[in-house]
Amino acid sequence: MKKIFILLLLSVFVATKAQTPKWASKARQAVFSIVSYDKDNKIKGNGNGFFIGEGGHALSDFGLFDGASKAAVVTADGQQSEVDRLCGANSMYDIVKIRVALPKKQQSLTIASTPARVGDVVYVLPYSTQKSVQCQTAKVTAADSIGGGSFYYTLELAASEKTVSCPVMNQNGEVLGMIQRNASNESKESYAIGASFGASLAISALTFNDSSLRNIQIRKALPDDMQQALVYLFMASTQMKEEDYTEALNEFISTYPDNEEGYLRRGQLFMDKNHEQAENDFKQALDVSAMKDQTNYAIARTIYQYAIVQKDSTAYAGWSLDRAAEFVQTALSEKEEPIYIRLMADIQYAQQKYQEAANNFLKITGSNIGGPSAFYGAAKAKEKIEGADFGEIEILLDSAINRFTQPYTSDTAPYFYERALVRSELGKNKEAIIDFNLFYETAKGGVSALFYYQREQVEMKVKMYQQAIDDISRATEMEPNDPDFWMERATVHMRVNQTGEAADCLKKVLTLSADNAVAYRMLGYCQVMMKEKKEGRLNLEKARDLGDKVAVQLIEKYCK
Repeated sequence: MKKIFILLLLSVFVATKAQTPKWASKARQAVFSIVSYDKDNKIKGNGNGFFIGEGGHALSDFGLFDGASKAAVVTADGQQSEVDRLCGANSMYDIVKIRVALPKKQQSLTIASTPARVGDVVYVLPYSTQKSVQCQTAKVTAADSIGGGSFYYTLELAASEKTVSCPVMNQNGEVLGMIQRNASNESKESYAIGASFGASLAISALTFNDSSLRNIQIRKALPDDMQQALVYLFMASTQMKEEDYTEALNEFISTYPDNEEGYLRRGQLFMDKNHEQAENDFKQALDVSAMKDQTNYAIARTIYQYAIVQKDSTAYAGWSLDRAAEFVQTALSEKEEPIYIRLMADIQYAQQKYQEAANNFLKITGSNIGGPSAFYGAAKAKEKIEGADFGEIEILLDSAINRFTQPYTSDTAPYFYERALVRSELGKNKEAIIDFNLFYETAKGGVSALFYYQREQVEMKVKMYQQAIDDISRATEMEPNDPDFWMERATVHMRVNQTGEAADCLKKVLTLSADNAVAYRMLGYCQVMMKEKKEGRLNLEKARDLGDKVAVQLIEKYCK
């Protein structure tokens, strides 16, 4: 009996030793408690997690973070720290990778290089504030590969709520996985997602399309790859709050201090908020740039876009068209790239230096970025020059359109419209109408009232009266409060002797423009022609009183 008792004590001793490995006391410092909060700063949930590698990176369960606005961890020594970045998430496997803002170096777990095998005994390391820690042992009953060298484990273990998101360790004190939340508290089995899978989670340029990450309001870390990070910043510029985007830019600059793109983007962000900061960022971008012509071009383009949009008195004088021209000229002095010449042409056009702009547009017509738009730009610039040669402008627009292939798409619409206007100036009215019709077709009918007015003007010149009436009627339907369109409609009706319709249009004009002398005169004339001499005389006299001299002649002729 005594011998049996001694054997029992020995077995208890051995079991206790098995549940408290030597590495547990140190490793337990890597396990923490975590609390997440919603947007109203109310506690959303609490659980566990553990640090892996350097820099405060850690793993925890996704459920705690879904919909969370912030989270904080409490380490084994009682130190509380904020979760400052979300570094990756996978809702299907209920795991997140986070970064914690730690005040000092923190103990972390080493991820096992060799996966566990079926039959292996493993340890579940709980969160503990005590130096001594009691591990739970479990046997691996399944190890399923989920790709990428990662595994999903099934353990012979009745896990509790307290062990969710705690690390599963091997005999050597390396972390194999993270305990998952069980669907049933009665289950005799538990599951663990491989730690290497969690460690591989990362933010990518496609993060903004990931609903798992979008629901978490904690700031996202930058992608680890620099090119991915640049794409991420591009997408973030339109989808992030300005404060978060600024922080992302700051992080990029801190991570990649020799990449000019971060300084350029931050400078652009601060252009109308902090001029000194923007100037410093542009200078720093040039200092670190290996291809200064490209950086000078980028700064020139940014300043040009600012100067075009900000034209009021609040605009910063340093971001002028002249300043943009200086930067692009510096770029051109280093390398005459067609794209630099194109920007210079755009700047000169905005500066009303139309001849210089036209010359530069023509320089790039044969380049890889020339194409229709270069001919179009030259045409528009020459159109602005005093004494413009519309025949030359038509040739330029022909060259632009000839570079498109049929069937024509909406991209060609502006070209047909401009050529229609030029041809009408040249008196090529039938050709102008053809271009107006092509514009309508390529714009898929998405035209303005002004278009109908302009086409009607040309139709009248070639005596297409019914088409003209239809077009000007459409213009008044689209812009019923524009008196000029109603006046033009009245004029067209009078031209084809539809005096009643004209009178109705003129009455509409007078409801919109009560002191319109010409409208009173035209209405009076129409009424006289319709034998409404009394009303006609009154309106002609009203026109006369408003200073219309033609009305005096009409009174003398028709109202005696």
